[in-house]
Amino acid sequence: MTDPNVPLLPTHIQAAAGIVLNEHGELLLVKTYRNGWVMPGGIVEEGETLLEGLQREIKEETGILADVEVLYCLSSNVTSHPGYNGVKRVPTKVISDFICRYRSGIPRPSSENSQTAWVALEEAQEKITAEPFKSRFECYLAYQGRPFYLAYGTVPEFQLLTKQLV
Repeated sequence: MTDPNVPLLPTHIQAAAGIVLNEHGELLLVKTYRNGWVMPGGIVEEGETLLEGLQREIKEETGILADVEVLYCLSSNVTSHPGYNGVKRVPTKVISDFICRYRSGIPRPSSENSQTAWVALEEAQEKITAEPFKSRFECYLAYQGRPFYLAYGTVPEFQLLTKQLV
C-alpha cells in the first residue's frame, strides 16, 4: 500500500521511433499485430541512451542497422491506461521520432511484427493509418528543419491536444 504522505515522482515511458530511409528514398515500415503499418521503434530500456535504444529497436524489429541523424518530432502521450501481458498500468509516454539512414541488413519480420518492407513515400502515406503514428508521420512529411512537438491522448480515443514547432 502506498503512503499518501510520501510524494511520488511521475513515471513516463521513454520511447523512440525512426523514419529509416534507404538509398532509393524508400521508408522502412513494419506491420504490427495491433496498429497496422508503422515506423519501427519502441521503449528505451534502462541504462540505454535514446539513440542506442532506437538503434536496438530498429535492429530487433527489422534486422536493419541504421544511423540516427535528425530529431523531427517530440511527442507526449498524456494518457495512462490499463495494461496488457501482465502489466497493470501503462504510464504516460514521451516519444522521440528521428530521421535515420540505412546502413546495412536485409528487412525481415520479428516477434513484434508480421511484415517488414521498404516502401515509397506515397505508399507509406496510404499504409500508416493508425493514430498517433499517422500524426507523427505527417510531422515528418512537413519537417523543414525545426522539430514538431505534439501532445495527445489515446484513451478513450486519439485526441490531438497540441501541435507546434519548437
